[in-house]
Amino acid sequence: MTIQDWPAAERPREKLLERGAAALSDAELLALFLGSGRQGTTAVDLGRELLGQHAGLSGLLALDAGELRRQRGIGQAAACRLHAALELARRHLAHELERGTAITHPALCADYLRARLRNYQYEVFACLFLDKRHRMIALEELFRGSIDGAAVYPREVVRRCLAHNASAVILAHNHPSGVAEPSQADCDVTRELKRALALIDVRVLDHFVVGAGPPVSLAERGLL
Repeated sequence: MTIQDWPAAERPREKLLERGAAALSDAELLALFLGSGRQGTTAVDLGRELLGQHAGLSGLLALDAGELRRQRGIGQAAACRLHAALELARRHLAHELERGTAITHPALCADYLRARLRNYQYEVFACLFLDKRHRMIALEELFRGSIDGAAVYPREVVRRCLAHNASAVILAHNHPSGVAEPSQADCDVTRELKRALALIDVRVLDHFVVGAGPPVSLAERGLL
């Protein structure tokens, strides 16, 4: 049986049009990008199979385009569609921050940083530069390391703040292990950067640790 043989209300495309994309399961959403399944396997079943092999959507979409297209049932076109969709989501979140409005909703900032940093297989330290009204100036990935960590140099963070004429910053880094719990080293680096940036009157508003789940805010934890 093919998807076309299913009741109209159960077909992913028709379900999306009638009930919205939120009504679809991960496998059904994935099926829309795959376009088709394999012989004897529908696109939805193929989606379930791929999700099972990679421990869910995050694991599957963490693959780069080359790895993705080598998965059985995903060709070059589907891999490109999936990565294009991811980049559209990242740019949409970035656009929300770049509209010139002040960052008053930490959740929006956290969502953007999660989309930007979560899928790296190595540690990345990023800095979100803000003006006096806490509007986004730029986001830069300043340091990259191995899966064990990234060296963070306060002098370089100070230099980039001066280059952007920033008045405040939000720090962020990912934990490739997926566990977003802040380490003692994370807290130490944050305090060191706060001291260095205070010398040039730049405030550190928060430091987000990005893992597999929601990012952890050091400010909310009282660790800033």
